[in-house]
Amino acid sequence: MKLLDRYILKKFSYSFLFILLTLTAIITLIDFTEKNGQFVKHKLEYKEILGYYYYGYVPFIINFITPISVFVTTVFVTSRLAQRTEIIAVMSSGVSFLRFLAPYLAGAAAITLCSFVLTGWILAKANMKRVAFETEYITKFYYNNAQHLHIRMPPDRYFYVEHYRTYNQSGTNVTIETIRDNQLIEKLSARSIQWLQEEEQWQLQDWIIRKMEGIEEHIQHGKILNVVLNIRPDDFNMNPNLHETLTLPELNTQIEALKSKGADNVHIFLTDKYVRYMSPFAAVVLTFMGVVVSARKTRKGIGLQLAVGFILAFVYVACFLFAKGFAEAKGTHVLLTVWMPNIVFSILGIILYRLVPK
Repeated sequence: MKLLDRYILKKFSYSFLFILLTLTAIITLIDFTEKNGQFVKHKLEYKEILGYYYYGYVPFIINFITPISVFVTTVFVTSRLAQRTEIIAVMSSGVSFLRFLAPYLAGAAAITLCSFVLTGWILAKANMKRVAFETEYITKFYYNNAQHLHIRMPPDRYFYVEHYRTYNQSGTNVTIETIRDNQLIEKLSARSIQWLQEEEQWQLQDWIIRKMEGIEEHIQHGKILNVVLNIRPDDFNMNPNLHETLTLPELNTQIEALKSKGADNVHIFLTDKYVRYMSPFAAVVLTFMGVVVSARKTRKGIGLQLAVGFILAFVYVACFLFAKGFAEAKGTHVLLTVWMPNIVFSILGIILYRLVPK
């Protein structure tokens, strides 16, 4: 069987690389066409575009389309073997269908390992330049505003600002609550807040403090109040793509830091973490399903099987993007939501496996 394993692995590897590089080239060309206006507007040279943006964009795209490339490759290679009746010959020699799957799964496992290392460590460093480039010339996120921000200030204070403007480091409708043993001890409210760079303090305007002592409430108010808080403007200026620039250990550290602050956007980082585990494993799931879908010889030839393969590939992409977007938007059951495409396609693959003639 070593000869057969090498034969399948060789076809699988060469086809995978060809499909992966072809799709990457097409997507990169489309992206360049869409962003060329911005490149011209900022008078960027090709060495800046290639060295900063596409230096990180190409690995990002390669990693993103790897599961789909694996699936299309599997369907292509297996359907060609089926049309040439090579699979029938292998089965007739007493080889089980699971044994026939072995070289496919070995190739998918190698791709999974490489993809996990890429997403966990290597890709994050390449993304630093890409995200910085996009921030400077494309997205301009620092000029955007943020709304309804919650930050925990350990051990027992909670900060909330309704509307924060990053460009002038100010906000409106602020509350700072002190809660101990599930009891509200103090609540500081202010109409607006402004960062004072030289003093490294926050200035509150039109403030009011309510202190609770048993059933009694003491109220103080005033126009201006300078306070020192365990938060800085950098806590509000967080790049929405920051999670893409962090290695897996750094991502775990960031998640714990956000949890300690009670930040509302922690689910975005959790989603990215789970995707980094889910996405590489998808190569194994889609490889298994690809073999099952295309192992049967049909009278309509390889074209129909390739068409089915592409349709299923795009369905998987749609499910993945929907699950990722839903997890980032809702923040509930993040792990289950992110893994749902793999779970559904695994179940579908098992059902189809039972229907394949063996």
